[in-house]
Amino acid sequence: MEIDGEEARLQRKQATYISLDEPFEIQKETYRGQQYSQIYFARLHLMRTLLYSLVPNWKPHLPICTVLELEEGRECVIIGTLYKHMKLKPSILDEYSKERSTTPLVKPHNFMHPDDHLVLEDESGRVKLGGAELLPSAYVTGIVVALHGKETSAGEFLVLDVLDAGLAPQKELPLNSGEDKYVVLVSGLNVGSGTSNPLQFQLLVDHITGHLGDEKEQGIAAEIVHVVIAGNSIEIPRGLLNGQNLASKDQSRLFEPIKELDILLTQIAAGVPLDIMPGPNDPANFSLPQQPLNRCLFPGSATYNTFRSCTNPHCFELDNVRFLGTSGQTIDDLQKYSEANDQLEFMERTLRWRHLAPTAPNTLGCYPFTDRDPFLVESCPHVYFAGNQQKFETRLLKGSDRQLVRLVCIPKFSETGVAVVVNLKNLECHTLSFGTQFS
Repeated sequence: MEIDGEEARLQRKQATYISLDEPFEIQKETYRGQQYSQIYFARLHLMRTLLYSLVPNWKPHLPICTVLELEEGRECVIIGTLYKHMKLKPSILDEYSKERSTTPLVKPHNFMHPDDHLVLEDESGRVKLGGAELLPSAYVTGIVVALHGKETSAGEFLVLDVLDAGLAPQKELPLNSGEDKYVVLVSGLNVGSGTSNPLQFQLLVDHITGHLGDEKEQGIAAEIVHVVIAGNSIEIPRGLLNGQNLASKDQSRLFEPIKELDILLTQIAAGVPLDIMPGPNDPANFSLPQQPLNRCLFPGSATYNTFRSCTNPHCFELDNVRFLGTSGQTIDDLQKYSEANDQLEFMERTLRWRHLAPTAPNTLGCYPFTDRDPFLVESCPHVYFAGNQQKFETRLLKGSDRQLVRLVCIPKFSETGVAVVVNLKNLECHTLSFGTQFS
C-alpha cells in the first residue's frame, strides 16, 4: 500500500524471550531399572519442608506427628502423600484375568465410585482417612497435604481441616507497559486427520503473518509477537504402524502429514517466533516430560532461528510475563480420576497443589527421576494453559499473596477452528475463529 507516494510498512513488534524448559529436559539421566518410589520420596521431602513452614501460621497450637506417632483421640497435624483407593481403577491384572470372559470390559470415561476412599502415607506408615472435610472426589493419588485431625477407635484418622501448599510465589507482573503485544496459543492441529481442514489452518497462518484482511487487520497481526503450538500437531495413519516393514508408497504416506505441517510452520517462522510442543499423538516419547520433537522432521522451518522445538510441559517468559503449560495430558488424566465443575477447576487445583502432574507416575506415564520432581511448581506463572481441550475456557485466578494467573483451555483447532490470543499488556484473552463454511 502507498501513502502520498511513499511505501508504508508495518513493523512487527518484538518481545524478549527466555526459555525455562531446562527442568523438563532429560539430559544426563540414565535408566538403570530404578523404581518410581524415588520420585514420590523427592516430592514428599520437598513439599513437606514447605508445609512445615506453613503449619505454624495455620495451626500453631497443634503438634506435627508421623503416622506411627498417632494416638487415639489426640488432635494433631500429619503431613504425607495421599493415596486414593479406587474400585474402578483399571488394572492390567484384571484385564488379563478377564480377557477370556464373556462379560465385556467396561471402559468408563471417569473411574469414580462412591466407595472410593483416601489413605495418607509417610515413611513411617499409612492411615485411612475419614470425615467430610476431605472429599475423595476432589483429590487424586500423589498430592502432598497437611491434615488436622485425630485418630478414632476404628483406627481411622478423622480429618477436621486440610492445608495444601497454595499458589507459589509469583514475580510481579509488569502491567501497563503501554503497548499491546499478543501471543497466539493453538493446539490440536491434527494435520493428516479426517477432521483437519487445510484451508482453515492456512487462514490462521495468513492472519498471523499479515497476509489476510485490510490495513486494520494487518496492524493487529503486526502486534503478534509469539506463537505456541501446544501438542497434537499431526496425526499419523495408525493402520500403517503394524510392526511390518513398510513399502515405499506407505513410507511416503506416513511422512505426508509432517511434510504438510512443515510447509505451514515455515510460513509462520519466517515472520514470527514459534514454539512447538509435542503431544500424545505426535512422534515423540510417550512419558512426561515429553522431549522436543526432532528438528529433522522440519527441514523447512528449522532453518529459521525463530523456530523452537520445546518440551511438554513448556515454560518460558516473554517481556517478564511467565507462561507455563502442557499439551493437555495432565488435565485429561485428572478428569478420569477426580471430579470438578470444569477443566479450569482442575487447572486451578494443580496450581494450589503446586504440582503440574499429580497423577504421574500412578496413572500418567513419566520418567523415573531419582533425585527430583520436575513437575513441582516453584514459581507461579502469569499465564497457565492446557492444550487439546474440548472447548475454549478462561478465568483469572487471584491468589492470597496478590498472585494473578490467567487460566486458558485451548480447544482442538481441527475440530473448532479456534485459536486463543493473550495480551501481554494486561493478560486479557480472546479467541480467533476461522471457518470455511459458505451459507
